[in-house]
Amino acid sequence: MWNWSVFLQESLDGSGTYLNLLLMGLRVTITTALAAWCLALVLGLVVGVLRTLPSKVGQAFASGYVELFRNIPFLVQIFLWYFVLPELVPQEMGLWLKNLPDAPFWTTVFALGFYMSARVAEQLRAGLGSLPRGQKFAGTAIGLTTAQVYRYVLLPMAFRIILPPLTSEFLNTVKNTSVALTIGLLELTARTRAMQEFTFQVFEAFTLATVLYLVTNILVAFGMRAIERKLAIPGFRVGR
Repeated sequence: MWNWSVFLQESLDGSGTYLNLLLMGLRVTITTALAAWCLALVLGLVVGVLRTLPSKVGQAFASGYVELFRNIPFLVQIFLWYFVLPELVPQEMGLWLKNLPDAPFWTTVFALGFYMSARVAEQLRAGLGSLPRGQKFAGTAIGLTTAQVYRYVLLPMAFRIILPPLTSEFLNTVKNTSVALTIGLLELTARTRAMQEFTFQVFEAFTLATVLYLVTNILVAFGMRAIERKLAIPGFRVGR
């Protein structure tokens, strides 16, 4: 027998109702995903550009970066960041990392940001590689430096091309935050497990959590599609 009224009961942890408990977890999930995604975009931009530059050193570094963070499971990476890194750095820094306020949150942001940045870098490399070579030559011909060619010519086009796959990667970022419950981050999945342990209402708890994840990702998808239409260049609609 389904007991939906359980969400209106007071939570045993004193955070309000169980509905409020899950909504607090959703807020942590969204905040963590957004922070990690911003980091992933910045790092992915740098690494993706390095992979397309003529510098062999830059390409080797970027390739090694991508292979490192792309081929190690995220669960392993987050454990390395949280448990192993403080033991590898100097003792004072290690103690600072262990005593850092909201350590699970910041660990997840950095671990997830680096993990997703490798995927963003590959998407960007593919987007830059799909552009006609004449665009780069044209920018150079009018006197632009390499940095200016990327900033004003190549990157604006490449990001328009890769917006659909970037949407999928952002959705993966939101879902990957659930792994952070293993290091104590009280995001949506962790709070859902707490609710089912308090109330033994497993189906109700995880049903609502599923709905919250689904609604969040649908809103993200619609938002990204709106951005894609807004930034689309007339006569250059990829996948249309």
